[in-house]
Amino acid sequence: MTNSSYVVTEEDGRQNAFSVEPRPYIDPSYKGYAKEAELANARWAMIGFIAAVGAYAVTGQVLPGIF
Repeated sequence: MTNSSYVVTEEDGRQNAFSVEPRPYIDPSYKGYAKEAELANARWAMIGFIAAVGAYAVTGQVLPGIF
């Protein structure tokens, strides 16, 4: 069996292009995804809380139209 970059030729001459999966590209300089995701989630939670307080102040209901 002979190997080239991503194609493997088997004993009986068949070529298998999917025998080796290419490695995904991961940028080694980018390590802040988890921190950025936490900040985004916290900001959306703050916006939701302020919206809920504003809806309660305007309508007097916790969820307008439901309670």
